[in-house]
Amino acid sequence: MGSQPSRAPAVPSRPRSRRRATEPWYHVAKAVALPPLRLWFRLSHEHLERIPRTGPAIIACNHISYLDPLTNGDAVVRAHRRPRFLAKQDLFRIPIIGRALRGAGQIPVSRGSRDRSSLDRAAAALEQGEVIVVYPEGTVTTREDGLPMEGKTGVVRLALRTGVPIIPMVSWGSREVWQKTGRGSLRFGRPIWTSVGDALALPAVPEGGQAELRELTAEVMGAITRSAEDLRDRYPRRWTK
Repeated sequence: MGSQPSRAPAVPSRPRSRRRATEPWYHVAKAVALPPLRLWFRLSHEHLERIPRTGPAIIACNHISYLDPLTNGDAVVRAHRRPRFLAKQDLFRIPIIGRALRGAGQIPVSRGSRDRSSLDRAAAALEQGEVIVVYPEGTVTTREDGLPMEGKTGVVRLALRTGVPIIPMVSWGSREVWQKTGRGSLRFGRPIWTSVGDALALPAVPEGGQAELRELTAEVMGAITRSAEDLRDRYPRRWTK
């Protein structure tokens, strides 16, 4: 195939049956989590105007820290949208966190299984005009340089199924804060940067085209990686030590 995903100037318009009410738990989570996040870190968000103010959107992010859902969520909220994350199912089994995730309408993903219910729920949310946030790697990167690993094909399949372009969103600076292993750093005032890329409209894929799905996924991850490299190269060196 070899073709690059084309840039989409706008999300395709389509009729919406109704607007889904925002869950009370979402407002609770936003009120509890975002103020201390904004107070403690120096958050910087670039090109938020590339997130459409209305209508469906798929946002695909790199994953460098367990803090990413908060910083990425803050970016989407500042763009005047409500993020709905695809999150690993294990988080929903944690008593308090799981209740908050379910109550806020987040979507559990069963990794390594053939369960397609998460894609069905994500597609239904997009049909309601919502913003879906996906981490195509499925986990925090284990690369020493912090750049993205290989992505799963789910985000591409969701985009092709719904006709909604993929918007890359990359973060840098949070890796030192919260990782799976090793000591984290809660140094006050740490800069955490987020940048939103141009939307990518994907070409059609023939039915059963697994090779095409993997190639498109690699191209989407390539766009995310290039943006992550740009942030990395501009990020203040003194905060990486």
